[in-house]
Amino acid sequence: MKEEKKVKVSAKFLTKTFDLGKSKSEKIRAILNPMSKGPQKFWALKGVSFEVYEGDVIGIVGVNGSGKSTLLNILSGLLLPASGELTINGDTTMLTVGAGLRAQLTGRENIRLKSLMMGKTNKEIDNQMNEIIEFSDLGEFIDQPVKDYSSGMKSKLGFSIAVHQDPDILIIDEALSVGDQTFAQKALAKMNEFKAQGKTIFFVSHALPQVRDFTDKAMWIQYGELKAFGPTEEIADDYQNWNKWFNGLSKSEKKAYQEEQKQKQISFSEKQLEKKVANDISLSEDEKHKISSHLGVGDAMSMPTWLLFGASILGTLFFIYQYAMWG
Repeated sequence: MKEEKKVKVSAKFLTKTFDLGKSKSEKIRAILNPMSKGPQKFWALKGVSFEVYEGDVIGIVGVNGSGKSTLLNILSGLLLPASGELTINGDTTMLTVGAGLRAQLTGRENIRLKSLMMGKTNKEIDNQMNEIIEFSDLGEFIDQPVKDYSSGMKSKLGFSIAVHQDPDILIIDEALSVGDQTFAQKALAKMNEFKAQGKTIFFVSHALPQVRDFTDKAMWIQYGELKAFGPTEEIADDYQNWNKWFNGLSKSEKKAYQEEQKQKQISFSEKQLEKKVANDISLSEDEKHKISSHLGVGDAMSMPTWLLFGASILGTLFFIYQYAMWG
């Protein structure tokens, strides 16, 4: 009997919103105003749902600004979703080359610092130091400050550190385009090692041939929504056809289309999200009720919360007054 694959990542109606308020004071006034709906929001993710299994290698494609990096940051724990349910069975490592490097430190010092931040002990780092340096191809530059590195050298260093952390779930954001062609081939070979080991991998790239070659399944994220999820060849073909259609538009038509999609991300609402949940035939009624009860996304206080907040403020002021009067 064939053993069923373990679910590594389960996402149900994940959302992420960002305030479009003009200033912090405006946002604070909106939160404190019981009649306010809060600052206007931009829905970077509009209720994304999927399941990823152990050993899956998932390509993520989509135009710039569609929410790909937002989703990766949520999966890695760098961002919290506004609502929805996310279950991750394993430790995640985010591989964004160059991220987190300290410009004033040398390459060698950055290796130690980033490895410590990823949970390695000094002994473990000492045992891996030469291997990481050799992989990076930086030679004598490893003891120079990173501020003197080219962008390609920073990418090599960041990649080399990250891939030597033995991740369980690897999240890769445009990392196979690092450095020169020789190093890019070395990077791809390292990724294929992880793939052969049965690691679960999320891979974002604008290079569709890389997605086709490296991944088994693909997600198409389009303006905050999961437009399609399935076998890589099928999704890559659909995405390529869409790009062909889009590039065939005139400049004004492209701009109008993009503005329309962005406006939909602004005008999206919790009611629309609730409707998506209600119309999902894969969910039981109990699951729909559970998810719907956690869909609150707004930053403005509800009336009961605002009244409680106001009462606590008045109580505090009364206490200060009494203390001032009677010492």
